[in-house]
Amino acid sequence: MSDVVRQRFQLTMQWPTFDPFLFCVHHDDAYPAANSEFGPSGSLAGRAIGNDFEGIDGWRMYHGQRIAGFPPHPHRGFETVTYVRRGLIDHSDSLGAKARFGRGDVQWLTAGRGIVHSEMFPLLDQHGPNPLELFQIWLNLASDDKFADPYFSMLWDDDIPRVTSTTEIDGRLAHAEVTLIAGEWGDVVPPPPPPSSWAARPSSDVAIWHVRLDPGARCALPSARSTDTLRTVYAFEGGAVTIDGGQGTDSELIELGSGAVVRADVATELVGAGHDHDVGSEVLILQGRPIGERVAQYGPFVMNDDAGIEQTIADYRETGFGGWPWPSEELVHGADPARFAVRPDGTLERAGAA
Repeated sequence: MSDVVRQRFQLTMQWPTFDPFLFCVHHDDAYPAANSEFGPSGSLAGRAIGNDFEGIDGWRMYHGQRIAGFPPHPHRGFETVTYVRRGLIDHSDSLGAKARFGRGDVQWLTAGRGIVHSEMFPLLDQHGPNPLELFQIWLNLASDDKFADPYFSMLWDDDIPRVTSTTEIDGRLAHAEVTLIAGEWGDVVPPPPPPSSWAARPSSDVAIWHVRLDPGARCALPSARSTDTLRTVYAFEGGAVTIDGGQGTDSELIELGSGAVVRADVATELVGAGHDHDVGSEVLILQGRPIGERVAQYGPFVMNDDAGIEQTIADYRETGFGGWPWPSEELVHGADPARFAVRPDGTLERAGAA
């Protein structure tokens, strides 16, 4: 490996992650026109309904029966960060909260001591396609926050900052844009994460950045605060991306469909590969200082030891983490595309509201 790239890997549906991250998946589904129940039109024959991950015809039902998505399931001991690029997600949970978000929005959910939630994918257009694309990232909680109260933040698209830069190449302008879900970029600060998040600790150095690059565009990455910060670059769309460590280092190509752990404590640049006629490059960057604690995981439960997992299973059997207060397990929130969130106390929040 070079002075900049420390480890390489290929991307499958579930991407490799490193402490403090537990999981990252990129869902990209080309759903057809909707039926009258907000599910996909046409026959579901040939699919493993209830566990449909094959991608027949370019889309999946996942664990949904009639509507694609993930019906009620529990979490404890970590956080989900869900960044939706296209389409909508309908959230409902055991606290009585619900939300519809998407089209650039992020939901950041601290499961803490335990929550049950559903994430359904409502299809609203009965006359055309219903594409859905999202990332879901699991961020671990430190041991002293494993039993924090469940909490979610809505980071609406209009409130998430973007940083742009321009490179002149042979008389043309090549643009770079960085979406800051977490982690400062110079003096640009994104909305705060939930209060018990590892990312809420300044020393954690957590960042979640989505970078779009025109061919040849250059984007200078800020140096990390700590020498033990891990930074991972995932090239998921368009063409390859080059990471340039500057004078005295070799440039390294990160091919489309691959990722790399790269040095975070030195100045580096990302460079979009290709020429004028190419589509550019898109990467996701996950960064953070490791929590450095033992991880014991059993499906949607993440604790620090086997005893913690056993207790979690017992707690869930006894309490159901609050049970399911909704009339349906494949709950969607109607035909109105407006994005909103209703908190457990009934407080209503709307996307784009001042």
